[in-house]
Amino acid sequence: MGPLLIVIGVVFFLPIVYVVLTYNTLVALRNRIRDAWGNIDTELKRRYDLIPNLVATVKGYAAHEKEIFDRVTQLRAQCLASRGAVQQQAANEIQLVGALQQLLGVVENYPRLKADRNFLELQKELVNTEDRIQAARRFFNGNVRDYRNKCETFPSSIIAGAFGFERKDYFQVSPSVREVPDADFG
Repeated sequence: MGPLLIVIGVVFFLPIVYVVLTYNTLVALRNRIRDAWGNIDTELKRRYDLIPNLVATVKGYAAHEKEIFDRVTQLRAQCLASRGAVQQQAANEIQLVGALQQLLGVVENYPRLKADRNFLELQKELVNTEDRIQAARRFFNGNVRDYRNKCETFPSSIIAGAFGFERKDYFQVSPSVREVPDADFG
């Protein structure tokens, strides 16, 4: 009778241990995603802080490009105010990145601006910030991948569904600028 009780106890106890361990793993993964999003948010704010100086510098050389300046400024404000789901923020960021690319495209028409030390420093800082955003995005998306794998594979998917673990989205945004152009016009 004793060995039978031990077998029954183990058969009853192991599923409970599995549920607890799986639940705790899902919570840890969800918390890593939140932390990783905080890193992205910090870097995006850093980008937002650079934009007014970039716009002002370009405006000094290309004042008649008012439409693009207004568009970048409006999208920056929209992104700053955005606190929705990852997909909504990504959509806002994609629009801002497009506007920044347009703004940087304007620079091609102004060789003196491309050689301006202040502009080059701002662009270098923007490139650095873009690199940091992309690193934070990769870290975030890696955590989302791990979480989704745990939520979607059997048998942990049963536990994820039973405890209401929601699907998380990847953050997909291209960089607004990749490299600082060579400003040597000599």
